[in-house]
Amino acid sequence: MSETRDQILKNVKRVLIKIGSAVLTGSEGLDREIIQHLVDQIAALTRKGVQIVMVTSGAIASGKHRLGITTPLKSIPQKQAAAAIGQGRLMRIYSNAFAKHGIYVGQILLTMSDLTDRRRFLNIRNTLSSLMDWGVIAIINENDTVAIDEIKFGDNDNLASMIANIIEAHLVINLTSTPGLFDRNPTTSKDAKLIPLVREITEEIEAAASEEGTSVGTGGMKSKVMAAKKVTAFGIPYIIAPGKEKDVLLRIFDGNELGTLFLPMSEHLNSRKYWIAFTLRSRGALGIDNGAKCAIVEEGKSLLPSGIVTVEGDFVVGDPVTCIDREGVPLAKGLVNYTAEDIRKIMGLKTSRIEQVLGHKDYDEVIHRDNLAVIRRSRKQREKN
Repeated sequence: MSETRDQILKNVKRVLIKIGSAVLTGSEGLDREIIQHLVDQIAALTRKGVQIVMVTSGAIASGKHRLGITTPLKSIPQKQAAAAIGQGRLMRIYSNAFAKHGIYVGQILLTMSDLTDRRRFLNIRNTLSSLMDWGVIAIINENDTVAIDEIKFGDNDNLASMIANIIEAHLVINLTSTPGLFDRNPTTSKDAKLIPLVREITEEIEAAASEEGTSVGTGGMKSKVMAAKKVTAFGIPYIIAPGKEKDVLLRIFDGNELGTLFLPMSEHLNSRKYWIAFTLRSRGALGIDNGAKCAIVEEGKSLLPSGIVTVEGDFVVGDPVTCIDREGVPLAKGLVNYTAEDIRKIMGLKTSRIEQVLGHKDYDEVIHRDNLAVIRRSRKQREKN
């Protein structure tokens, strides 16, 4: 066991495991042998006192196989219908597999709107906490039967990154069909080399990740690296590992250097700011000058009207809005205290003039630092770490 992995794994008591469709499926649809093998490992870890929550794909692939469909599904209604058929079968297989170990499972189906509403977000957290306290394995999937583009997570990699925040996981393991992250696409380059450790997700690391998914999955390596970026921003280590490898989970916990380990950021967001940054969908953008950029990114201050140079979108009080620099690079996301219409009137002005211009002044800040999550660190902060 390397010293780095030893430090990461020795205090892990709560794990989110995401399992992709390419791991769960074979030529005959859902691969029951692989599923049982993974469940046996999860059961072994729970006996050692590790709490585990699962995010699983496979419902649509299962439904397609049950119907004998071999071609890609093109429409949302087709995918939703396939998920309706496959989800029950998927859960039945998991339930039977865990029952051999005397472990119960609980199904949770979610859409994006369940997590963007703060009250429902906290309700889901309480439900998951109760299931873990009872020793029940929560099995989570997107509610594909009702999800539309506006409320879809995009893929289960993204969903898993949000669930990691909800349960405050100590580790996320993403089981996929590849050995981990390579320095270039291994399907097109014979010289591609596995990257065993990523200390920081740089532009070079992002560029190394392919966007190509599989015939049964929507997320390629790109989505996994983006999920890793979100999870590590919350201070959680993230491992991409080969799901069909024999005893992959047990070997990871034994310290074997399987897959790619992404180290957590030393300065990370708290749960609420993570929710703002990575769960809420931005309703607009505020262009800010270099002074405001420095104040927000390097000094952790609020956004004042004097630092705003442009306003994009039509949003209301309390909406999530992205702060961008003069080059259009996203720097932070926060909940605004004023509407887009009012901000256009007061941008560039000192706070002392807000009431004069608007006829009222509810806040000095356009976005208060408590409601502002920095999503891009400064070079100074990166060098410090």
